[in-house]
Amino acid sequence: MFHALATSTRRDILRRTIEREQSVSTLASEYEMSFAAVQKHVSVLEAANLIVKRAEGRERLVRANPEMIARARALLARYEELWRSRIARLDDLLAEPSRPTASDATDTSSTSRTEEGD
Repeated sequence: MFHALATSTRRDILRRTIEREQSVSTLASEYEMSFAAVQKHVSVLEAANLIVKRAEGRERLVRANPEMIARARALLARYEELWRSRIARLDDLLAEPSRPTASDATDTSSTSRTEEGD
């Protein structure tokens, strides 16, 4: 599904079909690419089940699939929650005062010996 949304053209096609059902030829007229190229973009979105295509006479009409979009949104919301909690934990760790570690003690003692020997 996210592969299908990887290009700005496909995201734009999806946005436009969320607003209203459109023919593939109407969609294609908005882009500076061939009709066949737009058809391929539509096919990728259709294979990902993000849009639904139906025939009406000679035209192919395309509309967004709200169920799949809702599933994608829910998945992204879970990932957002996961990463926000991880970032918050990292912020907490970075805000803690630094405590000397065992390696800090080793570095300090070696410096002291060097200064005494000079």
